[in-house]
Amino acid sequence: MKHDMKNDVAKISVALFIFSSLWGASAFAQNAADAIDAHLVKARDAAGFDFTGTLARLCVAPAAVPNTVRDVAPGPAPARDTWFIEPAKVFDNLYFVGSKIHNSWALTSSEGIILIDTLFTYNSEEEIVGGLKKLGLDPARVKYVIISHAHSDHVGGAKLMQDRYGSRIVMGGPDWDSIERSVNGYPGGKPKRDIVADDGQKITLGDTAVTLIATPGHTPGTLSMIFTVKDNGKPLTVAYSGGTAFNFPSTAANFDSYIKSQSKMAAAAASANATVLLSNHSEFDAATTKIRILATRKPGEPNPFEIGKEAVARYFTVTGECAQAARIKLTQPAK
Repeated sequence: MKHDMKNDVAKISVALFIFSSLWGASAFAQNAADAIDAHLVKARDAAGFDFTGTLARLCVAPAAVPNTVRDVAPGPAPARDTWFIEPAKVFDNLYFVGSKIHNSWALTSSEGIILIDTLFTYNSEEEIVGGLKKLGLDPARVKYVIISHAHSDHVGGAKLMQDRYGSRIVMGGPDWDSIERSVNGYPGGKPKRDIVADDGQKITLGDTAVTLIATPGHTPGTLSMIFTVKDNGKPLTVAYSGGTAFNFPSTAANFDSYIKSQSKMAAAAASANATVLLSNHSEFDAATTKIRILATRKPGEPNPFEIGKEAVARYFTVTGECAQAARIKLTQPAK
């Protein structure tokens, strides 16, 4: 039988191609796994004991989100004991009027109040309006309401404040758009489009100003903030993270936007020498835990919310590194 050398060469070439392809895929998978691990380690080290909730939510068990945005009507209000918490004074000019899980903050000034985030529709009346009154503050003096992003757990009380007290509502343009497009999300009515935030814009009220920083990712119009509070007269700078969880459609472009925003906010916080990190969820800034500690604070003891510039920087390292790991996972083949 005549030996077909050309055929053998062809077979060997195919075998080598297959082997090299498999080896290359295996090497790529290993390199990707190593990169993911490296980001997770950096996030873990940055979190320390300060941001365990953020680490757990973003790196340990990030939520899987479909690549479609759902517009659904809110369900029934949960039992009051699952969300109710008493309001508290946190700094000389900053008050907590949030719930057990979701935060709302009242920043007082010489000319009135700036409210940051407004909980759900079902609890904003009791927690925010009622909370302000319990603290000796007049809800009618809320001149501005800044919404970090247009999810129902933060925008729920905006219409109430707008309709009842004439508060000006500030929100990112893309998030105003999402509210206006929504068909099912606002059965009790939507807040009317008001102030469309610009990146770097200052919302000024009397002797107080809040600098808005566009940080798209969590939503397209997410706003983070820089502002000053006082602790027994001592001025401190706050970095307010407007959107943290990965509950956006899982695409590389969305993660790229999120990662860029975390880096941007980290730079803004560093430039402003921020030593306080606040958020709109207690799992990220441990607000409710720190409020309990604050209740037993003795004269001369530090405010538990003042964590230092280095710790604030580490927060944005956690969010950025977890996002880097999640983005790489998008490229991995399903097992």
